Amino acid sequence: MTFCSWEAKRLVSLAIPVFLAQVTLVLMSVVDTIMAGQVSPTDLAALSIATGVWNPAMLALQGILLALTGIIAQFSGANDKTGISHYFQQGLYLAGVLSVIGLSIAYFADIIILKLDTSPAIANMAYDYIHFVKWGIIGFLVFSVYRNITEGMGMTKPAFYISLIGLAINIPANYVFIHGMFGMPALGGAGCGIATALVFTAMAIAQVIYCQLSKKVDAKTLLANFQAPQLPTMWAITKVGIPISLATFFEVTLFACIPLFIAHLGAVAVAGHQIAASVTTLLFMMPLSLSIAISIRIGNLYGQNHFEQLKKAISTSYILAMIIAILLAAITFFGRNVISQLYTDDARVIALATSIMILACIYQLPDSLQVAANGILRGLKHTAPISYITFISYWLIGFSLGFVLARTDLIVPAMGPHGFWVGIIVGLSVAAVLLMLTVANRFKHEPLKSA
Repeated sequence: MTFCSWEAKRLVSLAIPVFLAQVTLVLMSVVDTIMAGQVSPTDLAALSIATGVWNPAMLALQGILLALTGIIAQFSGANDKTGISHYFQQGLYLAGVLSVIGLSIAYFADIIILKLDTSPAIANMAYDYIHFVKWGIIGFLVFSVYRNITEGMGMTKPAFYISLIGLAINIPANYVFIHGMFGMPALGGAGCGIATALVFTAMAIAQVIYCQLSKKVDAKTLLANFQAPQLPTMWAITKVGIPISLATFFEVTLFACIPLFIAHLGAVAVAGHQIAASVTTLLFMMPLSLSIAISIRIGNLYGQNHFEQLKKAISTSYILAMIIAILLAAITFFGRNVISQLYTDDARVIALATSIMILACIYQLPDSLQVAANGILRGLKHTAPISYITFISYWLIGFSLGFVLARTDLIVPAMGPHGFWVGIIVGLSVAAVLLMLTVANRFKHEPLKSA
């Protein structure tokens, strides 16, 4: 592999603002959890169930719009303002369609919640949360379109600054609607739903204002002569975006389902797994941010037909991913005891969480490589293989093996939570190999012209 220091600097400069924006968005969820938990266990449980039902649907819809980053990066690389304008406008129409789908999904939430074995108080509060937060889907998806357009054009800092605005609004808004102030009723954990909807709306407005005023984005020109909806273009975005959406959905639901299959082992097993999952989710923001930066850079170079530089960028991406994996593994291994103690003072839970984190160290390498390859494929707009590779790797291999190791004695004595983590390691390793082979085969069958 060839390492290009210039490409590495470019990728890191794109990735750092994305990472900060992603962490800020995660912090909003952390704030909701802390503030709801301070009210009562019922409020926290309701928030947990509601977000478990709503977030996968919301992220799946956003995943479709993520296709715009790679598409716009290619147009930006080719300096094609007409193409950027066209897909920008059609992306907004698509956001409108997806918003209607999101609002429709919310009406089925009560069916899912009623099937869960929980108390009426928790179920009612979870239901209220979803029917408050659903009104933020429009702002969230409009924000996503504008963010993907600006990031596709190589501007990753605006999303971070706007995420800070969202976090600044989130805390006081939560307080107002959870506890009831300024004439508002005290809604408890359900109030986080209103706060989140307001945050997403405010972020969308801030993003629109920035893009209208920015000379670099020049949204006024891009949105001038607004065209009617073009179904072929909207379908082209959707076709590229659906595999990204499905991959996100498969990964989110994989980690969401594991607690259900170890619940019979008791609270210690679930808590230990949850701590390890929470830590690795936060750390995952680093390779994920690199993946987004890779898709932008690869899209730019593909649009420019810079074949030789593109090959250097790909190999540099893999090397950076491995460096990040080593860094995250070191943080996880050496910090596992201190990190676990931040979550709990129960010695049994700490012991379990720290032992799981050792396994998490092992999966950092395949995880970083598979999201790097994912970013390359998104930049090339070759996303179709992503969905079936992630489904086979995460579910047919990773989850199935994890279930056998965790719940049965077929291979070894039942390993409990550790079994699922071993399954995840194997699944991610398979995904990394298959996605990297897909990248290699893409160039073998469709070589690019050198500029």
